[in-house]
Amino acid sequence: MTPGGPQGSGWSGLRRFQASNRTLIIVAVAAVLIALIISSHKLHADQLIYFCVLIPSIILHEISHGAVALAFGDPTAKRLGRLNLNPIRHVDPVGTLLVPAVLTLSGIGAYGWAKPVPVNPNNLRSPRNHIVLVSLVGPLTNFVLAALMGVCFVAVGGRTSLLTGAPPSLLQQIFFYAGIANIVLGVFNLIPCPPLDGAAVLERLLPARLLPGYYNMQPFLMFLPFLLILMFHNAWSALINDIINWWINLLA
Repeated sequence: MTPGGPQGSGWSGLRRFQASNRTLIIVAVAAVLIALIISSHKLHADQLIYFCVLIPSIILHEISHGAVALAFGDPTAKRLGRLNLNPIRHVDPVGTLLVPAVLTLSGIGAYGWAKPVPVNPNNLRSPRNHIVLVSLVGPLTNFVLAALMGVCFVAVGGRTSLLTGAPPSLLQQIFFYAGIANIVLGVFNLIPCPPLDGAAVLERLLPARLLPGYYNMQPFLMFLPFLLILMFHNAWSALINDIINWWINLLA
């Protein structure tokens, strides 16, 4: 029997209560992990700055998906209030808090995700083509933000600090690490593996007859990118070091 009336409202309220409790538990665990990181002195000042600039970078990445989807005819994100800079609407307790905290504690580095912006491909004017553009605009947004952070870094005298070896100001560090965070996010999301944005290219190349099976596999592939990073940690670390060195040479 389908719940209706007061009974339906009661079940809905119970589900919301349970979801709220789960969120509170996850946030509490993340807070404890972050406190442990700080108390164990494993979180240096530059890592803390990186963690702080990572969150808005992830959020802007997600908002860009919804904005481009709207331009192509899908108002889903707009109707749900997701084209909004309010971080509360976008923070995913696991992806934005718990996973970055665990990865930082393990020494791997902070990566994560925000609550995905909902997109209905059926509303897009050319679903299979436009969904690729909707997906790839996320990494593109990160690269544009990185370029903007580089300009800001130079504008506040960061180049002089790099050339002379003088201690950088807090503002210079924020722009510097925001640039790195956005480049890393952009590169990470281009990995052609679900649920990352690069998978949209893989999906577009698949014949239509294979898509149902591909969609059925997607839920089981959610943590595959992180497993790949763990498996090929040395290669990924070398790539990140190359990105940082390239960024320093570019700014200097």
